[in-house]
Amino acid sequence: MFCSRTMYGKRRTGNGHLNLCLLLLLSLALGACATTEVRTTAFTPLTLEDATIPEQRLLDVGIVQFDPGLDTAEAGEEELVFPELRQAESRYIAVTLAESLQSSQGWGAVRVIPSVRTNIDVTVTGRIVKSDGETLTVDVTVTDSRGQRWFTKQYTEMASHYAYDRKHPTEGDAFQGIYNRVANDMLAYRQRLSDRQIAELRTISEMRFARSFSPDAFNRYLVQNDDGIYQLNALPAEDDPMLQRVRRIRERDYLFVDTLQGYYGTFVKSMETPYQEWRAMSYEEVKQMRELKRKARNHTIMGAAAIIGGIAAAGAGAGSARAAGQVGIAGGGYLLKSGFDRRNDAKMHVEALQELGDSMQAEVEPQIVELEDRTVTLSGTVENQYRQWREILREIYEAETGALETSI
Repeated sequence: MFCSRTMYGKRRTGNGHLNLCLLLLLSLALGACATTEVRTTAFTPLTLEDATIPEQRLLDVGIVQFDPGLDTAEAGEEELVFPELRQAESRYIAVTLAESLQSSQGWGAVRVIPSVRTNIDVTVTGRIVKSDGETLTVDVTVTDSRGQRWFTKQYTEMASHYAYDRKHPTEGDAFQGIYNRVANDMLAYRQRLSDRQIAELRTISEMRFARSFSPDAFNRYLVQNDDGIYQLNALPAEDDPMLQRVRRIRERDYLFVDTLQGYYGTFVKSMETPYQEWRAMSYEEVKQMRELKRKARNHTIMGAAAIIGGIAAAGAGAGSARAAGQVGIAGGGYLLKSGFDRRNDAKMHVEALQELGDSMQAEVEPQIVELEDRTVTLSGTVENQYRQWREILREIYEAETGALETSI
């Protein structure tokens, strides 16, 4: 009995490393199966201005359509990035954020703009980091016309399953919490500004706009410190003819940007249905891909464990052990192949998402602008149209300024 137990003990010792490897591999596979997902329909509520804010404390906001993030994104299985879709999202996110800011009742005019401008009190810029229907991550920077950065933050949120439930649809955007958090952070910062700071900020906005059209006339009113922050050095007289003309030009600029709001609103409304469909399908595709990869990983791990065990058994020498080893190797090979097949299925889902993303494209209709002496047609993208408009404004300003100097 003693010898038998001794021989059995030696046999166990010889296979100890093999058993340990198998246990580790199987524990990894089982651990990969244990995943828990929590979804909730709750999101950060929007903070409202608690009182009727005086007009002199209102600040205008310009939200630059977001950077689609195509230059830093890596397209692949893990990163579902489609250029046409991202371009559309860059406008959609800006418009949705503008709606949240307007709903907070704490701001003046809130406009979506195609590029950074000099006559806006507060400018919001952002970059899309991730957007796949399940998760939205954006980087947001808020700066005022002084050049003072309010904050730079990354916001991320996961959509609730109920966000895409057609039987029980939820109100608002699937990622409304992100927009509310940005709006809340901005409102909290603005509420800390004194009346004097807000008045100065609004004046700096006007002077920077004026200087962009006539540097020689308005340079002396602004100075920049070592940190690049603008400060007022002096102010022109209220009845200064040059200032009056700049203000008229600025009003025209506002009017044109207001017409762009109609374009942005129409664009978002037209893309909303297919975009939400894409989000819902992408949400399911992402979940399925994750599940497929999990199963593929589990099958690959278990297949490797079976092959390792089969090789060890095949080399044991005994006929029955060798036969069992061959079966283990064959079974492990099947599990490995199954894992690779599932990865191929995941790639098919990526291709399906690519087809969906390719169908999202933005079109911009030409705009006809009636001026006093002519009719101008602006064409191309919204960015190009605005660039053309700024050139026209410069021509108008120079013509009016030239007439003024001649009369003087």
